[in-house]
Amino acid sequence: MSVQEYLEKHKLSMRIEDAVNAAVRAKSPDPVIFISDQLKRAVPGVITKMKARQIVDSRGNPTVEVDLYTSKGMFRSAVPSGASTGIHEAVELRDGDKAFYMGKGVLKAVANVNDKIAPALIGMDPTQQAKIDKVMLELDKTDNKGNLGANAILAVSMAACKAGASEKGIPLYQHIAELSGNTKLVLPVPAFNIINGGSHAGNKLAMQEFMILPTGAATFSEALQMGAEVYHNLKIVIKGKYGIDACNVGDEGGFAPNISSNKEGLDLVKEAIEKAGYTGKIKIGMDVAASEFYTADKKYDLDFKTPNNSGAEVKTGDEMIEMYKSFCKDYPIISIEDPFEQDDWDQTKKLTDLNICQVVGDDLLVTNPKRVAKAIETKTCNALLLKVNQIGTVTESIEAVNMSKKANWGVMASHRSGETEDSFIADLAVGLATGQIKTGAPCRSERLAKYNQLLRIEEELGPKAIYAGENWRPKVSS
Repeated sequence: MSVQEYLEKHKLSMRIEDAVNAAVRAKSPDPVIFISDQLKRAVPGVITKMKARQIVDSRGNPTVEVDLYTSKGMFRSAVPSGASTGIHEAVELRDGDKAFYMGKGVLKAVANVNDKIAPALIGMDPTQQAKIDKVMLELDKTDNKGNLGANAILAVSMAACKAGASEKGIPLYQHIAELSGNTKLVLPVPAFNIINGGSHAGNKLAMQEFMILPTGAATFSEALQMGAEVYHNLKIVIKGKYGIDACNVGDEGGFAPNISSNKEGLDLVKEAIEKAGYTGKIKIGMDVAASEFYTADKKYDLDFKTPNNSGAEVKTGDEMIEMYKSFCKDYPIISIEDPFEQDDWDQTKKLTDLNICQVVGDDLLVTNPKRVAKAIETKTCNALLLKVNQIGTVTESIEAVNMSKKANWGVMASHRSGETEDSFIADLAVGLATGQIKTGAPCRSERLAKYNQLLRIEEELGPKAIYAGENWRPKVSS
C-alpha cells in the first residue's frame, strides 16, 4: 500500500485538515494540544482492550480490579467486599483454595474478565451502559451472577461507566445522572460511622454502626468539617472514660471501645456531638445488622459475641421494637438500618409503620430490584441502602434507585467494610441524587477517597452545588 493509498483509506488528510481549521477558528493558544484533542474525538469510541488483576482491599483480602481501554485512554475500577453480607446478595466469586489467601483469592473472577467478558465487550460503545451490562448478564446466565461472579461483572460495569463519561466529555456524576434520567445533581448528607461494633469490630457491641448525619450543615464541605470535629471530640471522650487503648478503630475507621451496651454507644455519640457544639445540627443513625445475631429460635442475642452467654440479652422481635422506640425517644435518631433479620419482613414492617424514623433495607433488599419491588408493595421499609456490589451492575443499581425514588423512599449510597481507593460511589451518589451516603468515619484513606471526591465535585459545581441537608430524604408520610 502506497502512502497516498494509506492516507486515503483512513481519510487522514481530511481529518487533519479539519482539526487544523478548528484550531484556527478557535484561535487556540496551544494549537498542537487542540489538534490532538480534535483528532481523539474523531476516533470511534469503542472498548479496545481490557485487563483484570487481583489486588488487595482495606481488610487485606483479594478483590478484582479492571483496566478498560478506549481511544480516550485507560479507565480503572476496583470492587469492594462486605463483612456482614446478606444471603440474597449476588455471588462474590472466590477461589476457595485455603492455601492461597485463606481461600479468598479471586483469580477465577479475574480469569472470567480476561477470558470471557473482555472478548464479548471489545468493540462496544462505552456510553451504552445498559447494553454492556446486558451482554454480561446474558454471558453469566444465572440470577445471582454465580457463574462469572458479581465481583468480575461489577468491576467491568464500573470501568465502562467511567469510560462512557470520558467518551461524552462530561464528569462521571453527570454521565450517571443522564443514564438514570435524573436532572438534579445533589451533594449527599454523609453518614459517618464513628463507633464500630458487630462484625466490623472486636468489641462486644452487637450493633454494627453508630453514625452521625450533619443535616444542619449548609454545604457538603461544612458537613465534612462537622463530622471530623465530632469524630475528634469522640476520641477525647473515649480516651477520658476508657483510656487510650479504647481509641482503636474498626474496619471502617470508627472507634471500637470495648463496650457492650448499645445505649452506652449512643451516649458516647451524643456527648461528642454536644462537646463539638453541634447539638440540633447533627442527627444519629444506626446500622443494627440484626442478621448477625439472629438466633435459631428466631430471637435476637445482643450478647452474641460472648460464647455460652446467660441469654439475659436475648430479645424477641417485639422487644426489639420497644428498644428502638426508646432509642428514638431518648436520642436524635433519624435512621435505623437492618433492624431485623434479612427475611424478617413482618417485624421490619411493624417498625416502619410506627413512622418514628427512616427504616433502611440493606440485607433485606440487597439492592435487588425484585426485592425492592416486593418491599414497596408490602410497605416493609422506606429506604434503600445502595450497594453496587450487592447486585453487580451499574444498570441494575440505577433501576433499584429509580424504583425507590418513585415510591418516595430515602436512598443511602454505601461503601463496604472491605474497600479500595476507588471513589466511584461518590459520583454515583451525586449523579443519582441519593441525598445520603455512608462511607465510614472521616478516617482511613479508602474512606476519605470518597469524601474528598465529593469535595471536588462540590467545588466543580460551584454555585450550582446543592447540599441535601434537611432534605436528606423525602418526607415520611404519616
